[in-house]
Amino acid sequence: MGLEVFERGRLPRWARVRQRLDATDVGNVAAAVATEFGRPEVDAAIRPGTRVALTAGSRGIDKIDQVLRAAVAEVKRRGGAPFIVPAMGSHAGATAEGQAELIAHYGVTEAAMGCPIRSSMETVHLGEVEDGVPVWFDRIAYEEADAVIPVGRVKPHTDFRGPVESGLLKMLAIGLGKQKGAEFFHAQGFAEFHHLIPTVGRFTLGRVNVPFGLALVENGYGRLSLVEAVPAARIWDREQELLRLARERMGRLPGERVDVLILDAIGKDVSGAGADPNVVNRDFTGLVAGGEIPLKPRVQRIVVRDLTPDTEGNATGLGLGDVVLRRAVAKIDPVATYMNVITAKAPEGARIPLTVDTDRQALFIAIATCLRTEPETARILRIRDTKHLEDLWASEPLLPELLATGRVEPLGAPQEIAFDADGMLAE
Repeated sequence: MGLEVFERGRLPRWARVRQRLDATDVGNVAAAVATEFGRPEVDAAIRPGTRVALTAGSRGIDKIDQVLRAAVAEVKRRGGAPFIVPAMGSHAGATAEGQAELIAHYGVTEAAMGCPIRSSMETVHLGEVEDGVPVWFDRIAYEEADAVIPVGRVKPHTDFRGPVESGLLKMLAIGLGKQKGAEFFHAQGFAEFHHLIPTVGRFTLGRVNVPFGLALVENGYGRLSLVEAVPAARIWDREQELLRLARERMGRLPGERVDVLILDAIGKDVSGAGADPNVVNRDFTGLVAGGEIPLKPRVQRIVVRDLTPDTEGNATGLGLGDVVLRRAVAKIDPVATYMNVITAKAPEGARIPLTVDTDRQALFIAIATCLRTEPETARILRIRDTKHLEDLWASEPLLPELLATGRVEPLGAPQEIAFDADGMLAE
């Protein structure tokens, strides 16, 4: 007797639907960056000969190559000498080569940017905060730049709630701390992040010349909606306001209750947690997350079909799933994945769920583990990943609820959930 014993009953039909999300768009990226650099309090920070370090993170930020290329051009226009440093803590295997290769996937190369990329894992010790928490900082940025300009996306974090979460202060506190800084920081636990990030970030601002940061906010479609130069003295206050804006604009899943959520892929380029807990409404324990994270829709089971190409084998986030395809497991890079979850003190993020060969097996087994659910009544939702929530597949038992929201429209008539001869979903 094999897993086919669970393939009983008839699956509901489903339909492709489109969800309307916040569509605020930044427009011309180069023009937006130029406008921000042209503000008097920003423009005055760069003088001829000023060596400027700009940061590049590991997240798949929309148009990050265009933002950095434009920032490099603006620094040069003022006579400065820009270079780029990766700022991603322990990501990409915690090696200088790996981090340079990772940002190259986003188009951030020396040829495309028109400036050097200086990748190193070496740090300097800036001092300590709280009860002996050391603060580390990228050595090249500290010793070989006259000014450091963090460039980062402001958004809700995946693992904690605070006045500031992911953004400029986090990049200063953790990203530029490289592996050593990230490890010491995570050792304090996510419960401490809400006050440690501003504490370490502001401590760093007092010891490194950071004239301003370039804050980025994305809309509900995961596209760049805002670029803003935030002077150092305003980062703490302004980032709190931008976080509220980012939370308002971000995409969400529609509906009240989902039995099975199918994720076509997870990856570090999608979210620090592989799949954003702010979207799937659960943490690595498999429980619905609390705090300010919306509790709707409640998701019973998650199926993970694959890893994104740009995650380069970093499978952090598999622990959010309940059933995973074997092809995703086969792509795991143990070094990249383990380095990430060990540094973050969160090995549960790399736990491997029930592993099966086909989509058909995954879907039926996920339904079989749901409470009070039969295949024909299953409320199924399929998405590309947690950053792309516009086009979805929704099963008929779920459709009326989604359409009643007024922000979801059908793109076609319901059809059978079709599998090919190998048991994989027909794309």
